[in-house]
Amino acid sequence: MSNQAVKVKATAKGVRMSPFKLRRVINLVRGMQGLDALDHLRYMPHKAARIIEKVLHSALSNAENNHMFDVEDLYVVEAFVDGGSMLRRIQPRAQGRAYLIRKRSSHVTIAVGLKKKQEKK
Repeated sequence: MSNQAVKVKATAKGVRMSPFKLRRVINLVRGMQGLDALDHLRYMPHKAARIIEKVLHSALSNAENNHMFDVEDLYVVEAFVDGGSMLRRIQPRAQGRAYLIRKRSSHVTIAVGLKKKQEKK
């Protein structure tokens, strides 16, 4: 199996943050070089950046330790956030009504790998 086909993944499930907030940050690091993405995340002011930084660090460590990749050659080839389970709470409202509060959670997945070289025609 060639090294170009290998994608090394890391996942964080059940993160107690809305997928919308996480996607705002993860869209910025998709396609970046792995160590550059870590540097960008380290200085972002968002709470989501801390969570994504941990997952990216885990993916880079998995690639280095389990698949013997050089960390400096790795890129973020896949990064996405899926919605997780939802906690539903009820808040009382006027005239006996109930308002549903949805506390969302997320699943964060990041895959790193080697960048494919473009073929010349």
